[in-house]
Amino acid sequence: MRITLLALLPGFAVFTWHFGIGVLLNVAAASVTAVICEALVLKLRSRPLDSLADGTAVLAGALLGLCLPPLLPFWMIAIGTGFAVVFGKHLYGGSGNNVFNPAMVGFAMLIISFPLAMSHWPAPGSTNLGLKDAATSFTAKLSTSATQEHYDGITAATPLDAYKFRIAATNDEFFAASGTQEINWQTWASINLAFLIGGLFLLYRKLIPWQIPTSFLATLGLLSLVFYDGGSSASLGSPAFTLFAGASMFTAFFIATDPVTCPGHRIGLLVFGAGVGLIVFIIRSWGAYPEGVAFAILLMNATAPLIDHVFTQRDRSTMKPR
Repeated sequence: MRITLLALLPGFAVFTWHFGIGVLLNVAAASVTAVICEALVLKLRSRPLDSLADGTAVLAGALLGLCLPPLLPFWMIAIGTGFAVVFGKHLYGGSGNNVFNPAMVGFAMLIISFPLAMSHWPAPGSTNLGLKDAATSFTAKLSTSATQEHYDGITAATPLDAYKFRIAATNDEFFAASGTQEINWQTWASINLAFLIGGLFLLYRKLIPWQIPTSFLATLGLLSLVFYDGGSSASLGSPAFTLFAGASMFTAFFIATDPVTCPGHRIGLLVFGAGVGLIVFIIRSWGAYPEGVAFAILLMNATAPLIDHVFTQRDRSTMKPR
């Protein structure tokens, strides 16, 4: 868990560089809330608090915090994180027993309960690490009204959101109409590249299976290539845009690879990653949300036991009798 947190640092640093101190505040608030909720639930279950040292609560909070808009109010972060720990983890028996990825459980609850707040992102570069901006971000996060006022001045659609609702513009027209979209896209591409570097580090340390990120990114890239059609007004985005926009790399290496909620069979891992990629692409292209990572992960988490069962049975049926 500690090495995974270390691998998150490149993405976290670039994310904070572009979107300001709000990213740091999100991760800190979610991580602290996760630890507090973990301790309370362990106490209620009469379980020892030693498990707090395993880092699972901090990691779940950090992953959730990195998924949230930088100016989301603290109380929303607390609700989402508490829901993730209680209903995504301990409802199933705690660490190692949960069926669903806790961070995605919390994110799904927040996006369904507070869709307006969760859809507001500050424009890249509209905040920085100065003391004045840090104080402004901190104050804005304390109340919904203050946050909304701050949004009015710096809000911007994410590349996936803007591209999905571009109406009849072609790919070239979309990026040529305003330099803002090109800058926005480059910002998210750099964030994805940073998470890719962290993910490759995890692969190098053999802490995550290569099958999931490979099949996820291959499926996402192949589908985007098929539906790209050269960038017409009906295009669904180029492979480069699809792979380096939104939470693609973050999902591939840090979310989908959760060892507890993904299959254990080596071929099942390929199926799992491909399934997540397929559902993400469908939701991004034709769903109500511009990003579909949380719902894709949760749906495939539910199928993980079945995937393991199918491939385990197949292995048994092909074994030669002694």
